Amino acid sequence: MMDKIRSIQVFIAVADCHGFASAARRLNMSPPAVTRSISMLEDHLGARLFIRTTRSVRLTDVGKRFLEDSRRILLELDEAEQAAVGSHVEPRGELNITASALLGRMFITPILGEFLHSYPKVNARTLYVDRVVNLIDEGLDVGIRIGDLPDSSLTAVSCGSVRQVVFGAPKYIEKHGQPQHPEDLVNHALIQSLAVTPSREWAFQIGGSRTSVHIKPRVQMNTNDAAIEMALGGWGLSRVISYQISPFIEEGRLQTVLDTFELPPMPIHVVHQEGRMVSGKVRAFVDFMVERLRADEHIN
Repeated sequence: MMDKIRSIQVFIAVADCHGFASAARRLNMSPPAVTRSISMLEDHLGARLFIRTTRSVRLTDVGKRFLEDSRRILLELDEAEQAAVGSHVEPRGELNITASALLGRMFITPILGEFLHSYPKVNARTLYVDRVVNLIDEGLDVGIRIGDLPDSSLTAVSCGSVRQVVFGAPKYIEKHGQPQHPEDLVNHALIQSLAVTPSREWAFQIGGSRTSVHIKPRVQMNTNDAAIEMALGGWGLSRVISYQISPFIEEGRLQTVLDTFELPPMPIHVVHQEGRMVSGKVRAFVDFMVERLRADEHIN
């Protein structure tokens, strides 16, 4: 195996240097040794890799394809070696993480605290914002995202799901009644969180298909926190993501309505840049975060 790897390295050097003598100088080998290595590789493959003339050395079509595959093979081997070495090195350095505001405060921050306690040589910086952040453009290592992911170069690990729920305070529901169908919302005071649904259309699953219901909000709030606080005060019904009100549901201060009309759950993913050559701190944090989120009953 090592002889094959060395032959591939020699082949790449000849292709890059456009000659046997120059490749020999780069590799600190004799020109005859380089020639023998290429000849043995060609014999093994049963194909010519180079067209040789007195003035030039050019790749054949087979050689061009083999060069592309050879570079990939050596890159993957290098990544595997670095990953193996990295698995024995204690994670260290700054870790940059992004998540939505409430998810960050309620779930990511406590898990991050555990992680930093376990790995004292890691520092962290968070960006909790209610928008999709480009990890590469903003210099971030890991993102925790809710919803279907667009095609990208990021590696995504699924770790749970959440739902969009309509809810209100028991005192409001006792006074105004519980809606039995999404169309009943027209008879209720609605508190719209613009952070969740900026349009005046709330989508539901009705009769097996996705259907939008036009709403007339009594008040519009630009943050989820504000909408939840308004609902806690008994001002009306609102809609956010299930995890955002889970503590108040458990305490009995809020309750959900129209559960049978909910849309399908939205997945939660931990995302990071693609490839096996991931730093030790990122690999450790992703594994740590995924394990904790999958064990949390509020998002599964």
